[in-house]
Amino acid sequence: MTSLLRARPRPVPPLVAVAHGSREPGALRTVTALLDLVRSLRPGLRVELGHVELNEPLLPDTLEALPAGEAVLVPLLLGRGHHVKHDLPGAAAAAGHLSVPIAAPLGPHPLLAEALAGRLAETGWSAAGASRTGGVVLAAAGSRDPDSARDAERTAALLSARLGGVPVVPAYASAAEPTVPEAVAALRAAGRHDTALASYFTAPGLFATRCARDASGLP
Repeated sequence: MTSLLRARPRPVPPLVAVAHGSREPGALRTVTALLDLVRSLRPGLRVELGHVELNEPLLPDTLEALPAGEAVLVPLLLGRGHHVKHDLPGAAAAAGHLSVPIAAPLGPHPLLAEALAGRLAETGWSAAGASRTGGVVLAAAGSRDPDSARDAERTAALLSARLGGVPVVPAYASAAEPTVPEAVAALRAAGRHDTALASYFTAPGLFATRCARDASGLP
């Protein structure tokens, strides 16, 4: 006999967005605005914030406050590195009352290349006008993990394709080479003097400020 009872829909687990954290006040404002947008797009979905360091709430505290069950971690990070490979799995494992799948980091992804191209256009820099003499430095945080560099290189390739083949060179604020000044110098040595900086960070912070300072005078 066919049962007339329908299975109850599985509850949607809360989403925990994981930001790095920064002493720069604009970082928390930016991340909070992003999560408000996600909540507006998905009414009824519980969306929480946790930080790796420097800001509250810290990720372990966010996970501890959730009810037993499942939660999904979404790194607001742009590539694979120590935080994605070690800190997030460690926090998930320590939350014994939860089953915690972890999403991939945000990048590399074609939509990020689209966003970077839009930010460059906002400066007045034109890929069409720079097709022969232009170049872009993709400024990222940097990591000792080679997968992080590979992800930044992939984003650089996606952005170059989006810009019609204008060369895009990844550069790093820490832990990896080249630095932003070194990448600018390499582009200029190749005859690419119409250079712009693409800031590859999810929010304002120390590294974004450092890279902008090191690229003083560039769009």
